[in-house]
Amino acid sequence: MIELADVHVRLGQRDVLRGITVSLPERRVGVIGANGSGKSTFARLINGLARPSSGDVTVLGLDTRRHAARIRRRVGFLFTDPDAQIVMPTVAEDVAFSLRRKGLSREEVEHRVQEVLARYGLREHADHPAHHLSGGQKQLLALCSVMVLEPDILVMDEPTTLLDLRHSRQVADLLRGLPQQVVVVSHDLALLEDFDRVLVLDQGRIVADAEPEAAIGHYRKIMS
Repeated sequence: MIELADVHVRLGQRDVLRGITVSLPERRVGVIGANGSGKSTFARLINGLARPSSGDVTVLGLDTRRHAARIRRRVGFLFTDPDAQIVMPTVAEDVAFSLRRKGLSREEVEHRVQEVLARYGLREHADHPAHHLSGGQKQLLALCSVMVLEPDILVMDEPTTLLDLRHSRQVADLLRGLPQQVVVVSHDLALLEDFDRVLVLDQGRIVADAEPEAAIGHYRKIMS
C-alpha cells in the first residue's frame, strides 16, 4: 500500500505538489499530466528520493521521512534515461553490482544475474559493453538491475520516452507480467490503457482519479 496524506512539496518558491491525499492498493497505477505538473516529484516521494514539505507519505507501512533507506530496499526505481543507472562496464557486471551488499556467494550472484538476464532477453549480451547497447536494451538492463533485487514495488518515470515503438511495446508486455505493484509516470497514454487506475496531475494537484479511459479522457480535455 502506498498512502499520501495532505502532502505538499515546495521547492524554492514553487509549490510542486499541493494537498495530495491518495491511497494506492492497485497493482498497476499510471500517473499522467503536463510537463511541470508534479508527476516526477510524485514518483520520487514513493521511494524517499523526494520528501514532503508537509504531510505524510507511507509506503509498505513505513514513513518515508524516518525509513527512506529501508523503503528504497523494497521499492525499485527506474529513471527515464537508463544511462543514469548503468554504472559498470558490462551487462552482467552492472546487474551483479546491484547485489553487492546482499552477502551472497559468487555462485548465487552469478545464478541470479543469469536468471534475470534470461527473463528479460539479455542473456546473450551478458559480456557486452553496457553502454554500447541500443536504447531499448539499455532500458531492459536498467530494469534487470532493479528486478534482480526482487522489490515489492516498482516505480518507473517515463520508461518509454527514449524507446522506439517495438521496444515500447516490449516494455508494455513486461509490465503486464510483473507480480509487483507498479507505478508508472508516462506521457505514453497507450502504455496505460489497460492499467487498473490512472491519476491525472495538473499544477501540483490530482484533478482526476479513475480507470484509464475516463482519466485519459479528462487529461485530453485539459490539454485541449
